[in-house]
Amino acid sequence: MIGEEFERLLARARTGDESAFAVLWRDLNPALLRYLSLAGESADEVASETWLTVVKGLADFRGDETAWRAWVFTTARRRAVDAGRQRTRSARAQWRDRSSSWVTPVEPDCADLVIESLSSAEAIQIVRRLPALQAEVVLLRVVVGLSVTEVAELVGRSPGAVRVAAHRGLQSLAKIMSEQGVTRSDSRALREVT
Repeated sequence: MIGEEFERLLARARTGDESAFAVLWRDLNPALLRYLSLAGESADEVASETWLTVVKGLADFRGDETAWRAWVFTTARRRAVDAGRQRTRSARAQWRDRSSSWVTPVEPDCADLVIESLSSAEAIQIVRRLPALQAEVVLLRVVVGLSVTEVAELVGRSPGAVRVAAHRGLQSLAKIMSEQGVTRSDSRALREVT
């Protein structure tokens, strides 16, 4: 998080100061890409669409840094849902296309290759093994650092449902990690990071 400089940076970004917006972007974009990696190959595309939407709505945004993070991730979630709907429509259209008997596989883009090479890539892969809601809640709570209330609003669930999903997700992750031979000291180090 940026901290005390946030309000000043936001004010400068609203006036079109690219360097101020770059600081805001650099602070949040890595976590945004990790969150969007749940969507698969379109993470970079969805992140780009998210930032375009954020830039367009920047003048209307009101709130502190925590509200900023929640707003950006809510926007990202909406763009990801839109992208998922688009993929579904495209898949249906390809299925109906009788002139083609097979679908060309989609190659990963550059951003996906970068994300896979990050040190947290294995962690993201493990999180992807969770049910969708649990994976999303764990990433929003642990990686992004949003509160239970903020995550509940973002995913359209009650705070209790978010707490249960986070608890179950973390229990499942602990089981997966133990099956992969992660020791207790490794687990403690992971908890300290989160």
